[in-house]
Amino acid sequence: MALLIDIRQPDWLTENALKDQLAPQLPGVEILLCDPGPKADEVTMLAAVRLHAGVAASLPNLRLVQKLGAGVDGIVRDPDLPPEVRVCRLKPLAPAVEISEYFLAHVLGRQQHIARYRDQAERREWRQHPPRQSAGTTVAVLGLGHIGSMVADYFARLDFRVLGWSRSPKDLPGVECHHGEDTLDAVLGQSDYIASVLPSTPYTVNLFDADRIARIKPGAVLMNAGRGDLVMADALVAALDSGHLAGAVLDVFPQEPLPAESPLWTHPGVTVTPHVSGWHLDEGFDDVAENYRRLMAGEPLLHEVDRRAGY
Repeated sequence: MALLIDIRQPDWLTENALKDQLAPQLPGVEILLCDPGPKADEVTMLAAVRLHAGVAASLPNLRLVQKLGAGVDGIVRDPDLPPEVRVCRLKPLAPAVEISEYFLAHVLGRQQHIARYRDQAERREWRQHPPRQSAGTTVAVLGLGHIGSMVADYFARLDFRVLGWSRSPKDLPGVECHHGEDTLDAVLGQSDYIASVLPSTPYTVNLFDADRIARIKPGAVLMNAGRGDLVMADALVAALDSGHLAGAVLDVFPQEPLPAESPLWTHPGVTVTPHVSGWHLDEGFDDVAENYRRLMAGEPLLHEVDRRAGY
């Protein structure tokens, strides 16, 4: 039996680096990298960021795909992944903190007019703008799981009014929690900033189309660090051009890297970041080794995904 690591993102993490981290925790376990070759039939667990074409079909005894991150939509939808193969994700603290800080940095920058003052400085223009107070500002957090609940807590502790939204009921200190499809529009209509960490599911794909964006409070800022297919770019650009939205902050996109011809790159109302908001996984990698051990022992797995629900 073997564990296969297939990352193919050397700017983030190499296969060898992860192997060096996992090997001491899995003594005697063969850890293969990228192409298992003639040992493909020995692979029972795959640790990957995404399923590259043909990989799942080449592993006849695969029993578990361990996502090296949170979003599993690309894995659970892979047509080559047999239905009996289980899928797990990671839920470490570090990326939840980083995504919370990512949203907070963009909101506080706008509250304090940082970009405006930078532009004024280039023109040597002395003009004052009163900072916007947290207590008079409403932030909506869409998705109240492991990451979203921390995002909501960060803002609540700074005295923002925080509206949380999720499909199922939640109860978080300092957060006005709402759930269900029929409450979403009311949340969007009250919020000055919208921070989305929603997963990609049949219910959320293209969630922010022209109709939904029209229901957002005029002058609000839409921020997305969940999955890229939640926001329809054409509808977003139209809402920015009309002045309905004041801005957008996007860290995820349907196609990554974002194509050079995308209007999002150059639109003055859009801040594009290259999927960096939850960079470090730190102690989360320990769960990869633990899930291999549990798989082999027939024990319950950590953070197993409901493949039908998509998260």
